[in-house]
Amino acid sequence: MKRNGRLPDRATMKKVGAIILGGGRGTRLYPLTAVRSKPAVPLCGRYRLVDIPLSNCINSGINRISVLTQFNSRSLNRHINSAYRFDSFSGGEVEILAAEQTNETGDWFQGTADAVRKQLLHIQQQGVDHFLILSGDQLYRMDYRNLLQTHLEKDADITVAALPVNREDASGFGIMKVNARCDIRRFIEKPSDPAVLDSLITPQPVFDHFGLQADGKDFLASMGIYAFKAEVLEKLLSQNPDWIDFGKELIPNSLKSHKVAAHMFYGFWEDIGTVRSYFNVSMEMTSANPPFKFNDPNKMIYTHKRVLPGVRITNASIKNAIICSGTIINKATITDAIIGIRSIISTGATIKKSIILGADYFEDSQSDNAHPIGIGKNTHIDHAIIDHNARIGKNVIIKGSKRLKDYDGEGYAIRDGIIVVFKDAIIPSGMKIGAV
Repeated sequence: MKRNGRLPDRATMKKVGAIILGGGRGTRLYPLTAVRSKPAVPLCGRYRLVDIPLSNCINSGINRISVLTQFNSRSLNRHINSAYRFDSFSGGEVEILAAEQTNETGDWFQGTADAVRKQLLHIQQQGVDHFLILSGDQLYRMDYRNLLQTHLEKDADITVAALPVNREDASGFGIMKVNARCDIRRFIEKPSDPAVLDSLITPQPVFDHFGLQADGKDFLASMGIYAFKAEVLEKLLSQNPDWIDFGKELIPNSLKSHKVAAHMFYGFWEDIGTVRSYFNVSMEMTSANPPFKFNDPNKMIYTHKRVLPGVRITNASIKNAIICSGTIINKATITDAIIGIRSIISTGATIKKSIILGADYFEDSQSDNAHPIGIGKNTHIDHAIIDHNARIGKNVIIKGSKRLKDYDGEGYAIRDGIIVVFKDAIIPSGMKIGAV
């Protein structure tokens, strides 16, 4: 889309508040969400999912940020408090707002809009003209100034970030129909009826407006990223208590009474909502040309700074892997894998297409613990996720497969064909799990 003006300046962005939604119970990401909220799920060895929208905010000049959560928020709270501290002169902060009982309500958040409504008293900030609503479980890099530019240029009450998708994927998103000026005229959440999908196909003149070819992606999907005029958001939430979700109720019901615009996003974006999507995108990160690069010096992804020793590798074979600080690898074979902080990989171990999340602490090397933290000697791990502080014994075989059905075992679970070993779990020596 051709733009006439400049990106919003620093003063304008200082009047933008961001609200990051922590999501519900995260059942589709279980057991990674068994002891943590979705935004606190580890990512690529040393990050957390919440680092993505927080870093995007910081890189866009937004430092007034609220993170809404209601399940297992302790690790998220600890991570944010350790990683995100603004100086006292910036006027910014990252605040975690968990579901709470008040005189007006005593129940849990019922949906995305309901979560914001119930925290509106805390979120309302003096001098904020616009709010961004962001998800805490997506992987993408966006300069929110571009979104705000569209929002301001069109003088929109609401602006929805849009992503072109194909017909097969369209039923999993909120799909919008826009006119030639890119104003949203229809918004259907997760349409499945073929006739409805046909009516939502985006005409080529709209793609011409953005300077794009459809290339089989004929539908505009909502990314779950919204910009609101502050007074519009507050009014819609306060006057419509039965609207509990942005995609299902608030956005569709606002089309007749408010100006709602679309903002096209062009880059890599992945919704990390299931164990399989989490696994697949993690494996993509180990390739020679990953779709998302964490090492862009101009658009850093921030996280908790740790004081850890360098990686120590002894006579190991490693191919296509991310190896994080504090790790010790002895005579092991690692292929297409992510090895998280403080991981211990013992002699003869084989790690293939797997994610080892590492450990929260170093264990005393003089300890006589029968089940030390890390991966034991001659253990083979394939298509698996090993959560923090797991103790995998010697000669263990853990092998996932798409043929495997979902299953809950002792210390592990199988989801989407991926074997996930629980945090702090003990897998005894000689145990065989999965397709073995």
